[in-house]
Amino acid sequence: MKFRVEHDALADAVAWVARALPSRPVVPVLSGLRLDAAEGLTLSCFDYELSAVTHLPADIAEPGSALVPGRLLAEITRSLPGQPAEFISDGDEVTLTCGSAEFALVSLPTAEYPDLPPAPPLAGTVDGGELAAAVAQVLPATSRDDTLPMLTGVCLDITGDVITLAATDRYRLAVRDLHWAPASPGIRAIALVPGRTLADAARVMVPGVPVSLSFAPPTGGTGHGDPRPVEGMISFDSGGRRLTGRLIAGEFIRYESRFPTEFGCTAEMPAASLIEAVRRVSLVADRASPIRLTFGSGAVAIEAQTEGRARAMEKVTASFHGNEPAIAFNPHYLLDGITAAAAASAAIRLQFTSPARPALVTLADDDNEDGTEPEAGDSATASQARPAFRYLVVPLRSPVRG
Repeated sequence: MKFRVEHDALADAVAWVARALPSRPVVPVLSGLRLDAAEGLTLSCFDYELSAVTHLPADIAEPGSALVPGRLLAEITRSLPGQPAEFISDGDEVTLTCGSAEFALVSLPTAEYPDLPPAPPLAGTVDGGELAAAVAQVLPATSRDDTLPMLTGVCLDITGDVITLAATDRYRLAVRDLHWAPASPGIRAIALVPGRTLADAARVMVPGVPVSLSFAPPTGGTGHGDPRPVEGMISFDSGGRRLTGRLIAGEFIRYESRFPTEFGCTAEMPAASLIEAVRRVSLVADRASPIRLTFGSGAVAIEAQTEGRARAMEKVTASFHGNEPAIAFNPHYLLDGITAAAAASAAIRLQFTSPARPALVTLADDDNEDGTEPEAGDSATASQARPAFRYLVVPLRSPVRG
């Protein structure tokens, strides 16, 4: 094997593939990154759970394949000078030369490396920018607790031409709807994707470039019932890069039933000012301290304190209607929600009924245009009537102010 490739393209591609490498491989060979030189250069890795494949142009002098330590290759390519890199394999060694730098990497046995999983059937396409934005909005609500795998994933709930992304860690629930182009117009499917897989896939998504979603046809056929979750693998393909990951087994919560149908209090606040105020005030709050919002005439007072150490307060313009003027939250949970909502809005709407019941964060300008209720069974109308992004968060008890 012998080929020459541009430095910038190589470093970017290797870094992306290396992110999919297992941090603790079951066997040493799974730590490898495969190089296949033929019509161009293909970089890939697979550990039976997650695979990454990317193609890039290269001058191929001698076709061939090699398996090299992936993370080491990523560190090397990141540090190389901005000149073309040349790879030559000779027996059990791969030599990398770039400018005056030269590295020799010991090859791993390709015969012991697993074959890449085949791409599942195409389910549909969606704009990369829109999907990446939706992923960014719901991903913070996923759990980091691996003992409950279902909570570490994002549920893709698909009905016709609408994908609903939902994630929860039991303390907040983030939901985002977006439109896509399904391969089968009447598709009804639910897929539970690991949060890490979705985050890595979103790194290569850009506006205007379609993302192909592929997974095995769901059992139970089409229709508007609740199908069994899709099993096996799901693939995200965009811009010459494909990430394929194993889906999480099990059923996601019935998230729509968690949203209250009405609220007693409604507040609207400018997004940028609210985010900056919450970020500043939360600096004095420790892990157990809430951040308190108290609504008054034309403004909301945002307060936090750490007993015996510091306290902070800032006011932001706000309109408020209701009879419960105060509510408190975990500062990080609140900041995640209002930041996600602000990605598509200049104003934030906060709705709640009491300081002890979940509150809803949405975009202030994301309403049903005619204010009508959707007809029963009309999922398309229902998706238009509800806010595209919804963030439900459990309040915290706030100490009574002196």
